[in-house]
This record gives sequence, structure tokens and C-alpha cells, in this order.
Amino acid sequence: MTRLLNQKNVNSTRRGFLKTTAAMTLGSAALAGVVGTGTQSLEVAAATPDVSNLPRVKQTMVAPPFLPEHEQVAVGGPKIVEVTLIIEEKKMVLDSEGTEVWALTFGGSVPGPMIVVHEGDYVELTLKNLASNLMEHNIDFHASTGGLGGGALTKILPGEQAVLRWKAVKQGVFVYHCAPGDIMIPYHVVHGMNGAVMVLPRDGLNDGKGNPLKYDLAYYIGEQDYYIPRGETGAFKKYEMAGEDLSDSLEVMKTLTPTHVVFNGKAGALTGDAALKAKVGETVLFIHAQANRDSRPHLIGGHGDYVWETGSFADTPATGLETWFIRGGSAGAMIYKFRQPGIYAYVNHNLIEAVMLGATAHVVVDGEWDDDLMMQISKPAAFTN
Repeated sequence: MTRLLNQKNVNSTRRGFLKTTAAMTLGSAALAGVVGTGTQSLEVAAATPDVSNLPRVKQTMVAPPFLPEHEQVAVGGPKIVEVTLIIEEKKMVLDSEGTEVWALTFGGSVPGPMIVVHEGDYVELTLKNLASNLMEHNIDFHASTGGLGGGALTKILPGEQAVLRWKAVKQGVFVYHCAPGDIMIPYHVVHGMNGAVMVLPRDGLNDGKGNPLKYDLAYYIGEQDYYIPRGETGAFKKYEMAGEDLSDSLEVMKTLTPTHVVFNGKAGALTGDAALKAKVGETVLFIHAQANRDSRPHLIGGHGDYVWETGSFADTPATGLETWFIRGGSAGAMIYKFRQPGIYAYVNHNLIEAVMLGATAHVVVDGEWDDDLMMQISKPAAFTN
């Protein structure tokens, strides 16, 4: 374990760390040029839209795997949906062995909270960087248009906030993540700083043939890859402050080999008492986001009745899939109607990552068993030729 820093050293290190990371952020000339030019162009050329007559709705963020309260079919015309995300750097335990990470979070959770709007709505985000944090942060919405997804307009130091409004012109499920620049982009993402947005069609989901699709429940699964450095003995290292692992983590990250691949922040986060719940006959929407690596979700004992593999609700969903593909840096959605009770395992079907690295969730389903779908003809017993 690294040495404990007293408050004086923490304050000194904090100033030095901010100065260092700021220099790293500016180290990419290409990104810096895009940010500078893009921001200036927006300030000079963009006409301010008149949204003063639109109704405003505050959306209360909730921790994953749950979604905020929302209508599946839009009521009325476009709205301004007000959202607040508070950035928090916090120590989290990743597994039963006590492995730690200084997570960089939106809203205190990994992944960050889901935002839900309808196509044509505006998202008005207040992004706050707690004064107790050590790093500069921002947010890049893959669902938005222009300004590096908002990243060019939301860079904030500890103790600062920014307000960004963007119009949801593309329907589907999308990733958002922190992208402060240069090496700090992947560093922040693999320390948990990502989340998702769902932009529903105004008339709700459909099967591509005009038939509406409704869901009784919705769950949000954020898959996270971590790259935890090891010490000389092979044990995972622990650190006293956020960012202290920077140089060590970069070396592990360059191997492209994660030490942990988990759902919703840590191994076992969606199992046991925290398992997802459903009943036979209920239709459940699963949203799966991965901000950095490819994934292959699979529901053991079930199927993807309707799957928007690329995340776009404007496209006709695939049907009856056993496993689907989530590209790194994207989100996808799946609907399944549960037909049998029991414990279902929702996994990344790279089974090494599912079983050995942590990418497994459980869905506990209550109801009556249907022998027509499956029936045990005889119990296991010894056999003779």
C-alpha cells in the first residue's frame, strides 16, 4: 500500500496533479484544435433557439440498474428535461477479495445514471464537479450533435459547474462518458466514468412493422472493464487518493487486458440480494452499455425476443437471438418476455470474462413452471450399457 498522505501533502499533491493532468489534456494538438475551433465557431455562428415556451420537466436520477420514471409513449410535444449529474471521485471495492479502485463517477455510481427522453426533447444538463475532487472532468454524449458531444463545452475544474443543453434528434440507446483529453480520456472511462441515455421514439417502441412493443420492467446494465495495477508480490495495489495510480494504471491499460470485467461497478453487483427481479409473463427491457470494449450479452435460459443490437430504435429489431453484440463505445437494447420461473444468468458470453472476471448478473423470476416448455423425464442416475 502506498504511504498515507497528510492533509498538507494532499493539498500540495492536488494542485500538482491538476497541473499535470491539465498539461496532459493539452498535449493532444489535434483534440485541442478541434475543441478550440469548435467552441469559437459555436460562439460566433450559432443562433440561439427560442425554447422559452417549451414545458420543463425535472428528471430525478436513480442508481442503476434502474431507470428514472418515464412514459414509454410521449405525452404532448417536446419538452426540456432538466438533469443534474454530480461528479464524485470515490473509493470502491470491486470484488470479494477487497480489490479497490478510485472510481471516477457520474452520480456516485458505476455506471452513471440512465437519462431517458423522447426524440425531439431537449436535455438540459447541470454538471457539477465537487470541490473535494482532484481532477478536471467533462461529459461527451454520443446521443448529441456537435461540440465533441458536449465535451468541448463542459470542461470543469473541482468546485465548478457547467450547464449544457442539447436536442435529442436520434432515437436509441447511447453511451455518455468523460473525455477531458489525451490519455485522460481512456483513464477516466476505465475508472468508471460513463453512463447511458435512452431516446425513445415519441410513439414508443415498435417491432419495425408498426406493432407497438411495451415493457413491464426495464433494467440498465453497464459493463465495466478495470485495469488494476499489481505490486511486486502480485497483489493488487491500493492507493490513498484519486489519480495516484495514473502511471501504474497506464501501463496495465496498454496491455489491453483487463483485470476485472464486471456489471454495474463490481463483481456480484447484480446477484444474490441485488439480483434483478421479474415474474413469468412480464416483458423486460434490458439496456446494455459498454463504453470501451466489445461485449456479447446472452441470457442463459432465455432469448432476445427483440434486439436493437446497434442501439438504434429507428432500425427494425432483430428477433429470437441467442447472443447479441455490443460494440465498444455503444449501447444496445433487448426485450424478452419471461416464460419460465427460476434464476436466469445474464452474462457476457466471453465466458472467461463472465465466470472468472465478473461479468455476470442474475434475474430471479417467480411463477409457475411450464412442463410443455421443459420437463425432466428422469432424474440423474447411474446407467448401464
